[in-house]
Amino acid sequence: MQVSIETTSGLERRLTVGVPAEQVEQEVDKRLQQAAKTVRINGFRKGKVPMKVVRQRFGAGVRQEVIGEVMNRSFYEAVVKEDVKPAGQPRIEATKVAPGEDLEYVATFEVYPEVELVDFSTFEIERPVAEVSDKDVDNMIDVLRKQQSGWKETKRKAQKGDRVTIDFVGTKDGEEFAGGKAEGHKLELGSGNMIPGFEDGIIGMKPGEEKDLELTFPEDYHAEELKGAAVVFNVKVTASEKPELPEMNDEFFKTYGVEEGGEEKFREEVRANMARELKNAAVNKVKTQVMDKLYEAHQVEMPAALIANEVHGLRGQMVQQFGGQIKPEDAMNMLPDAMFEEQAKRRVGLGLVVGEVVKQNNIAVDQDRVKAKVEELASTYQQPEEVVEYYFNNRELLQGVESVVLEDQVVDFVLESAKVSEKESSYDEVIKPQQG
Repeated sequence: MQVSIETTSGLERRLTVGVPAEQVEQEVDKRLQQAAKTVRINGFRKGKVPMKVVRQRFGAGVRQEVIGEVMNRSFYEAVVKEDVKPAGQPRIEATKVAPGEDLEYVATFEVYPEVELVDFSTFEIERPVAEVSDKDVDNMIDVLRKQQSGWKETKRKAQKGDRVTIDFVGTKDGEEFAGGKAEGHKLELGSGNMIPGFEDGIIGMKPGEEKDLELTFPEDYHAEELKGAAVVFNVKVTASEKPELPEMNDEFFKTYGVEEGGEEKFREEVRANMARELKNAAVNKVKTQVMDKLYEAHQVEMPAALIANEVHGLRGQMVQQFGGQIKPEDAMNMLPDAMFEEQAKRRVGLGLVVGEVVKQNNIAVDQDRVKAKVEELASTYQQPEEVVEYYFNNRELLQGVESVVLEDQVVDFVLESAKVSEKESSYDEVIKPQQG
């Protein structure tokens, strides 16, 4: 096998491979001889078809099949010989395939870039430090009560947080417009479900009151004919309800899994959950900082094939999130590559850098940490033992956990060299999702 390789541009390589003719012809003859034993052709008994006839009938197809297999097999032998690592599938083009001649083809592909790691001691990382205070617990209990709140009819003026039942008609230049009319519509004031000014205009109204609201649709409204349009909504409040919080009693505590121990036990459980959430949030904020630093500090040339694969995966995830409402054939038009390119580049770039950290420092997945992570994930379920067993019997799920653990180990490795300072923070500051 003759092999030559050249760099065409950046990460792209052009591999020319020549395979001796006899290697192809021997495989073709072998398969035709095997076929001759079983093929049925009118006028001949099974196994008695002359090789000349078998070759005339099946030779071209068998040869094409063999050439495809030989090219695939020899390509991987060639990249091992040349010590190159393809990033993505190659584009293979046969240049010589005539019977009796040496087979020759050209494979074009990208290779993984070389990543030169920076000095991690230049990284400055802030580790948030916070505790769960009694006030934080009180606030969380308020949130939990609101989640379980009911509604009680009221005759007072509507306030933010109340739920009103309304009839309304919208007009533009004195004419009703499509989608601007409803009866018996329930609206929670402050939800932001209506255009700006609509809900604010209802605050202060009582059941039975009617009012005209002069409003303007946003410039980015989805309906073209209403973008930036001045309209009038005639609104009538037919009923009003205020939220009614549940009592702090055993029935309420059972809703959150506390069967006994009363309010004291309930507060303990809430605090424990908040502490666990706080710990994870603090760890994730540090991890995000480390990953940001790794990505920003390494200007890595990225193979287009890897970015394209990542874009494809991200698009598939979004299609799943829409619950099958987007047909696969429409996904490309509705969800173009540009939507995912930045995220895909970050994933690919980080993957290359993290992979190099792992490789250069011989970091292996810590199976004890994998087990602990699985147990942590399972702890939120009613039957954690079954969940743990399920994870360890599902290779795909377990690989996902192993990837997360390996990333965590890389973060720990970087932090050993980085300048880490502690930042006093509140519970809310740590829990709040990071921007960007």
